[in-house]
Amino acid sequence: MTDYDTLNVWNGQRLVGCLRRDSSGHISFRYDAGWLSGGGFAISRTLPLCPDEFRGEDGVARRFFANLLPEGGFREHVSRALKTSDTDFNLLRAIGGECAGALSFLPPERRPSVEENYHAISDGERAELVFQRGQMYLWARQRNCRFSLAGAQDKFPVLVREGKYLLPQGESPSSHILKFEVPGYRNVPAYETFTTMLAEAAGLPVVKIRMRSVDKNRYTIMERYDRFRNGDGELTRAHQEDFCQVLGYSHVQKYQEDGGPSFAQCYELLRDASSDPDTDLPNLLRWQIFNVLAGNSDGHAKNLSLLYKGDGEVRLAPFYDLVCTRAIERIDHRLAFSIGKERNPGSILKRDWENMAGQCDIRPQYLLGLVGEVAGRLLESLNSTRAFFEEEFGEYPALQRIEQVVIKQCKRTGIQY
Repeated sequence: MTDYDTLNVWNGQRLVGCLRRDSSGHISFRYDAGWLSGGGFAISRTLPLCPDEFRGEDGVARRFFANLLPEGGFREHVSRALKTSDTDFNLLRAIGGECAGALSFLPPERRPSVEENYHAISDGERAELVFQRGQMYLWARQRNCRFSLAGAQDKFPVLVREGKYLLPQGESPSSHILKFEVPGYRNVPAYETFTTMLAEAAGLPVVKIRMRSVDKNRYTIMERYDRFRNGDGELTRAHQEDFCQVLGYSHVQKYQEDGGPSFAQCYELLRDASSDPDTDLPNLLRWQIFNVLAGNSDGHAKNLSLLYKGDGEVRLAPFYDLVCTRAIERIDHRLAFSIGKERNPGSILKRDWENMAGQCDIRPQYLLGLVGEVAGRLLESLNSTRAFFEEEFGEYPALQRIEQVVIKQCKRTGIQY
């Protein structure tokens, strides 16, 4: 085994442990002795603190770390742009400097840089970046950037300072994420912004997101919930893990239909893990209800995360990637998580909500009350939210598609509110 098959895992300036790849391509992980003796935390519930190696043959380490990488066609774009083979280990080595959460990955001969380094993005470069979309990693490689954002959509991390965009270099942290138009689906930035605004109006804790445009190309800018300012004003990473990581599932199992977790499993996990279950559990239920009523059929397990805030506090992260997919043609409208046993949002009846309540071991009337609450808030805020959106971003007739979905879904619940 050579240094090429070894990566050190860092949390800031502290060495967490070591990733190794064997001749068969299996990825193993072992915590560093200093991390174990010096008050380090378990980076995942699937990787508890212990001196033993998590062996590659078991797949536990690979599943956790692979969940930090891009997926699908986006992953293929990254591999081609960086001219690296499409393996989990090689991609972590190439782009693991700035990931979701607090971890970064470096070869053994390197330590994380103490000095933060950024490239100021000019207006022309911003226009180029937004226009290129799928070629972003090629653009970033020319500027010494190493970042990995999980998901199937093109994303790009930046630091926002005094209204200017700066590109993190090396392992410097970002504060915001840019998401771009999807080829063939130009309305996605507007739909995500509007759907997230609706979720906030319905009482859900959501990320801060706004739509922007350059040369008629739209994009969104989202504030990262896993970055915060410390007492000295320095930008600091917070550890997080999505629910596939927490539950030990591969990223290819993020959908229940593909062998991934059920909503009841996610609910049970949060009940066990949250430091404030009285707040987080109702919000998780509201999220799933909102997905049904607002037409977000892509609310899967990787769109839910635990956020580790320090001093042992573990909370459900704000909700993100909220899009009314039912307003978009050529996208599967079946729900990522079933309601009871029903995945067709147009066929969900009162009994399906009652079945879901039984699966989560909660009172049916309690869940039905939350359904009525979310439906009522959505209908009450629909017009004002659209007015606010168009006041800030201009008229957008395509939002009518989302309004039609919301009105139809809320009214068909059959619940009095």
